[in-house]
Amino acid sequence: MEVYTIKDIARLAGVSVTTVSRVLNNRPDVNPETRKKVSRIIQENHFKGNDHARGLKQGSEVIGLVIRGRSNPFLGSLAEAILDLSSMLPIHLMTEYIDERGDEFMTALNMTRQTHVKGLIFVGSLIDERVEAIRGMDLPIVFTTVNAETAPLPRASSVAVDDHALGRAVGEKLLSLGHRRIAVFGANPVAGDSLSHRFDGFCEAFHARGLTFDASLFRESRFSYEAGYDTALTFFREHPDVTALFAMCDTLAIGAIRALRDLGKSVPEDISIIGFDGIEPDRFTVPRLSTVEQPVREIALRSVELLSSMLQENAPPQHIIVEASLITRESLATLP
Repeated sequence: MEVYTIKDIARLAGVSVTTVSRVLNNRPDVNPETRKKVSRIIQENHFKGNDHARGLKQGSEVIGLVIRGRSNPFLGSLAEAILDLSSMLPIHLMTEYIDERGDEFMTALNMTRQTHVKGLIFVGSLIDERVEAIRGMDLPIVFTTVNAETAPLPRASSVAVDDHALGRAVGEKLLSLGHRRIAVFGANPVAGDSLSHRFDGFCEAFHARGLTFDASLFRESRFSYEAGYDTALTFFREHPDVTALFAMCDTLAIGAIRALRDLGKSVPEDISIIGFDGIEPDRFTVPRLSTVEQPVREIALRSVELLSSMLQENAPPQHIIVEASLITRESLATLP
């Protein structure tokens, strides 16, 4: 009998590896018709989920993959790439998707109550005081997309981009185009997290020119298309003098582009926009979105390699910074 992998099931069903993983782990956030289709293909092909944690009993050994931000397509792509590379890991991988306001560390604790977790990968995590919940875990951990060098966890590694430098690059780009009244949409920066580094770098670009970012032009927002739309709709009605927007993720930027069109404004003629992440829809928006493009495959590969080396070779923690690129497309214009 032919042995099928999770990638084979995803291909046969015409869905992503992430979606198959959600079905295998009985996640509620799957369309009923999609769940039915994937389940049928799983049954027809006698897929047992040997390379993932389907039907694991208490005491089974697994790697926990916790994704914080189920509506963020960048994190979804990253999780899918990690799942795709999970054959490099010596044991099963079990995924948990939570809301961006959920607690990934309590989720990890709950995992340990159900299974024998040997290691953890956190995607889209926020390292703050909540991390104390897992401080007592003697497990290898990899934080993906956030630098965990200062985290109070002795066995924590991380893979991230240089958010401070990239935030500064965004600020320098917009300022070089003549913009001064620049809005920023994003989650509330928490001291030490990736978004605070991104925001601090952006503000540093102002300071380097003897300018100061107007903090009243920052808007806290969830990372979704709808949030970007709603935030932009309200903000730009109240601030007609703002000429540019830095959205801390691409979903916010794409939602804002639609809102501006509904307000009768043109991008980039009236408002220049730049995002962050580099998701696939950026190349198909009108106009095409300028963004900071993070290397999804490299981040996923480095994360899996790190965890694998800590598990199999008892390697010490490492903190890896990967290169990202500022991609200029059609959504930026020089201020007249």
